[in-house]
Formats: sequence, structure tokens, C-alpha cells
Amino acid sequence: MKTLRTLAFATAAFAYALIVLGAVVRITDSGLGCGDHWPLCNGQVIPSFADYHVAIEFAHRIAALGLFVLIVSLAATALARRSLPGVPGPGGVLRPALLALGLYFSLAVIGAIVVKVDLHSLAVVLHLGTAMTLLATLLIAGWRAQEGLRSLVLGIGNHPIPKTQDPRPADSGHLERSAIAALVLAAGALLLGGLTATTGASTACQGFPLCNGRFWPEAGTGGLAHLQWMHRLVGYVLFGHLIGMAMRAWRRGASATVRVWVGTAVACAVGQVTVAAVMVLRHLPAEWRAVHAAVGTALWVAVVGLARQALARAKPATG
Repeated sequence: MKTLRTLAFATAAFAYALIVLGAVVRITDSGLGCGDHWPLCNGQVIPSFADYHVAIEFAHRIAALGLFVLIVSLAATALARRSLPGVPGPGGVLRPALLALGLYFSLAVIGAIVVKVDLHSLAVVLHLGTAMTLLATLLIAGWRAQEGLRSLVLGIGNHPIPKTQDPRPADSGHLERSAIAALVLAAGALLLGGLTATTGASTACQGFPLCNGRFWPEAGTGGLAHLQWMHRLVGYVLFGHLIGMAMRAWRRGASATVRVWVGTAVACAVGQVTVAAVMVLRHLPAEWRAVHAAVGTALWVAVVGLARQALARAKPATG
């Protein structure tokens, strides 16, 4: 079980790095560095690296191949150890490990389509959404392996570790709903951010926190300004929602684990808003756009962890 936990978290970390590298591909306009060829790069197994766009896109493809090896290893290990407690069943590691393998193949197919349709914005956003779903699935596999390891250490066997009941049962439902709302908002902010970046809407709103000095873009500015403004608004709502969740968690005496996750999510949200402000005020330098993608992905990880913890606490205790 320890091997499964290590492999799952290592694969999730690799997936995180690959998502950030994918953002670098987009930021540097290297998406067609290998032309419209797939899986070859400019018709070659090993292309010429005279153009840095080729090097960046090829590095992304090699990293994707590395992620495939890790995911196959995770799924194969889970299958080989399916007799262990915590591996099979609805709450085990096996299901998310196999789901991750399926998501990877979907991601590869979508990646090929992205290249063939010359980086159409909707295809790119679908690729991003699938990648974020894959990252969440790998994290869930890791967390389940960690819980299974605890079960083995404590000698619980096939029985799950009893979950502590929230002293205020009514708040469990509120926490669950709030966490789901945070998850939806985070997904919306990420996808709108991807759409903003791929449609050229990044420069449509100047200034921060308003858009060209206005609370709502002028009618004549076109849809790009409204798209970026919607991305910002969803981000602002997510930020305020997480602050409210944190205040309620501390006021209502939520568990230490919930407080850690919501605190981490708030810290990531503060970092993301700060990075966004600097990025816009400095007129979108490439390095700050890359940091924006990295912190945004970290925020997604934190919100996924918070949602999983909230949903687990909302279930009746067993044991």
C-alpha cells in the first residue's frame, strides 16, 4: 500500500508539472511547434531543435509520455494488489487508478485533435479540463492509498477508519454544499481562464481589479472584454466564497483537517489574485502568466482536497 501511495502522489505531481508545462507551450505560442504532425514532430521521431518552439512542444510531448508510463505503472500495481484492503471496492485505489488510465487516453486523443484543428480554443479548453480531471483523479487515488495504509497500520483490516462525526450535524450539510460550490467555481475559473488565454482576450481588460476602469465593459468593446471580465468575476466570487468558508470553519469549530484544507485554498486564492494583479499591471509578461497557471493549478488541488474532505465528513460514521 505504501508503494501505491507513493506512486499515486508522484504521478499526480508529474501531472501537475505537465499542466504547467502545457501552459508554457500556450504562452510561448509553441502549440504548433511540431506542425500538424502527431504523434511525430514535424514528421520526425526526433526533430531538429533549431527553433525553440519545437523544443518546448517536443518537451511537452515527451513529458506526456512519461506521465503515461507512471499512470500505467499505477494501474498495474493496483491491479496486482487488488486483494489488499483499501485497493478494491468503491472507496479503494483501483477505481481511480483505472479511471486515470482512461482519462489519459482521452487526453491523448484530444491533444491530437487540438493539433489537427490548429489549436481551436474550444479544443484547447477541453484538453485543459480533461487534464484537471485527471489530476484530481490521481490525487484521489493517492488519498485513498494513504487511508488504506493507515487502516493496515491500525489493524482495521477490511473495515474503513471510523470518521469523526461533526459536533454540529447541520453544518456538515452546509460544508458539503459550500465545498461543491467551491469546486464548481474553481473549475469555471480555470476553464474561463483557458478560454481567455486562447481567444486573445487576455489584453481586452486593462487595469486591475476593474476592466478598463469600469465595473462592466463598455458595449462597444466586443465579446473578448466580456469574456475576460467573466473570468475575473468568477475568480472574485471564488475568492470571497473561500474566505467565507474559512470564517465559518473556524467559528463553527470544524475539524483540524478541514481547517487546513480551507486555509490552504484561501492562501492559494490570495496568491492567485496577487499574481493576477501583477500580471495585468505589468502588461502580461510571459513569466507571470506561467506563474498564474501554476498557482491556479495549485488552487485547484486545494479545492479538490477540501471538497473530498467535506464530502467524507458529511457521510455518516461507520465502524
